[in-house]
Amino acid sequence: MFDLSTSDIKYLTGVGPQRAALLNKELGIYSMYDLLCYYPYKYVDRSRIYTIREIDGSMPYIQLKGEILGTELTGEGRGRRLIAHFSDGTGIVDLVWFQGIKYVVGKYKVHKEYIVFGKPAPFNGRFNIAHPDIDEVSELKLSTMGMQPYYNTTERMKRSFLNSRAIEQMMATLLAQISEPLPETLSPAILAENHLMPITDALRNIHFPANADLLRKAQYRLKFEELFYVQLNILRYARDRQWRYRGYVFGKVGEIFNTFYSQHLPFELTNAQKRVLKEIRRDLGSGRQMNRLLQGDVGSGKTLVALMSMLIALDNGYQACLMAPTEILANQHYDTICHFLQGMDIRVELLTGSVKGKRREAILAGLLAGEVHILIGTHALIEDTVHFASLGLAVIDEQHRFGVAQRSRLWAKNERPPHVLVMTATPIPRTLAMTLYGDLDVSVIDELPPGRKPIATIHQFDNHRESLYRSIRKQIDEGRQVYIVYPLVKESEKVDLKNVEEGYERICAAFPDCKVCKVHGQMKPADKDAQMQLFVSGTAQIMVATTVIEVGVNVPNASVMVIENAERFGLSQLHQLRGRVGRGADQSYCILVTGYKLAEDTRKRLEIMVRTNDGFEIAEADLKLRGPGDLEGTQQSGIAFDLKIADIARDGQLLQYVREVAQKVIDADPEGTMPENEILWRRLKALRKTNVNWAAIS
Repeated sequence: MFDLSTSDIKYLTGVGPQRAALLNKELGIYSMYDLLCYYPYKYVDRSRIYTIREIDGSMPYIQLKGEILGTELTGEGRGRRLIAHFSDGTGIVDLVWFQGIKYVVGKYKVHKEYIVFGKPAPFNGRFNIAHPDIDEVSELKLSTMGMQPYYNTTERMKRSFLNSRAIEQMMATLLAQISEPLPETLSPAILAENHLMPITDALRNIHFPANADLLRKAQYRLKFEELFYVQLNILRYARDRQWRYRGYVFGKVGEIFNTFYSQHLPFELTNAQKRVLKEIRRDLGSGRQMNRLLQGDVGSGKTLVALMSMLIALDNGYQACLMAPTEILANQHYDTICHFLQGMDIRVELLTGSVKGKRREAILAGLLAGEVHILIGTHALIEDTVHFASLGLAVIDEQHRFGVAQRSRLWAKNERPPHVLVMTATPIPRTLAMTLYGDLDVSVIDELPPGRKPIATIHQFDNHRESLYRSIRKQIDEGRQVYIVYPLVKESEKVDLKNVEEGYERICAAFPDCKVCKVHGQMKPADKDAQMQLFVSGTAQIMVATTVIEVGVNVPNASVMVIENAERFGLSQLHQLRGRVGRGADQSYCILVTGYKLAEDTRKRLEIMVRTNDGFEIAEADLKLRGPGDLEGTQQSGIAFDLKIADIARDGQLLQYVREVAQKVIDADPEGTMPENEILWRRLKALRKTNVNWAAIS
């Protein structure tokens, strides 16, 4: 059997160099094996033929058998189209083409019998089918077609007639060439114990299932395998790390920690904070290198827990650092920590890209001499010029913005890697945490500090401006401050959105006696900071901004968050924005402003926001509504690897099950030397080689 993974796709009959170049660029398909692993997104039953008389407006894709009575060209320029009148004797439908007209005219003949497939839509009192699939009756054996696969294709591919049907034909050609079984990718024991279909059968049935039951079995087999190797990779990595890296032992909780706890703690810790600190203390004293994820909603007190963990490092003679993704956030952590440690003999320094010259030299010298106890900064911390005397604990904020390569550079600052505490304010559903952070132990702060009132969330339509402005005015009169957030900076021609510039002018006109500041991503950092300062200091009562304020700004006096065009934001993003208010003891409000026309999904999102403040419930709902690739509200963030068929939101139970299967393999064969598992380790090695992003799972 020829090796499909090394057989170039261009040599498959019907592909050739031009189509191959498109498949490479648009879908990342280079080999015949890549093509086999490009799965359909849906299936349509092609065994039944309808009559034109049966068509109604609500039908999905259907099949008709009949002949073209005649054709006509109508319209000018871009509106030009070809219409073919098609009849089966029970009525007439119009087949319509807007592109490739010359090709169609040359290919299809009048009064010849064809089978037409497409989606009927009513137009001008008659049904039409745009860009239908057409086959000669003699070519199509409907009884064998069963469920027809549908493949996602891009606009660019469609323009070159490389549509779903073309991919289906390539797939049929490729499968016809496979005369003997493909090499198995799971061990016989795993196949037998889990009643899994052989790989060759699964690949045939995922593309051309004879019936729904075979399709279900093929999907289960392929999802199982995909999730199994993700988990095997993570669990093996976690085991290797535990085995290879001994952690520094922080044997005592000493004077620095106890002084802070008894004299400087601004308020009583919540039970959740105490529980998490105990988990961290246990890790730090265990001799194992700590790798812990600290999850907690905005305002739950993660920074305080991180600081107290750093003080344990100081008590044991080590330094600590905190790395944040942006300068604004690094500055804020610096201010917060300096404020907490006021009056204590601890040197805290801030290192970001804008710290230069003599100031930078002094910090770097102090760091190397061990005189700087806590260093806070951005990516600047992992530059080669930064050397610690003895780094014992590294805290990383908002981890999904730091790749694993950056984390490993932080490890390399010592002969032994420091303990690592990763903080995230984006609550992550359990199934996703098992995949994104499978090698980390997870701690959760699931209660807010006392005195915090839950934020009241209201959904308002945008034609109720008057009452909205009245409630804003009332809050300002009581001495509070207000955020107003817009989704875009510059007016986009396609999308009619109230942008920041226009919004800023309108707010200035509506509140002439208030100071209004404006912040967006296209401003120079210095201008942005100056505007932020106006709001932080209380000089400005209203801040008009884009989502740049999503992480960062901490203004306890701000009590209202207005989100314009709220339908444009994802759930996690709305939740993050809402977390900017409610930081003081006063009742805070989040007002979601939208137009009347809302899609069903959008309506659900807004209802969830109004109903709950629980970040974990919101994250679960977000995962179900949007899928993992879009978890952050921006396309392709969140998951660092490519799942072709499994879906973490829907296949959560399967994910947990395959994790147990993978754990059994690791426990029984920690060194990866048992002959019966050779197939698994070989396959894992091959997958790691082909998918660069696998390393990022850890």
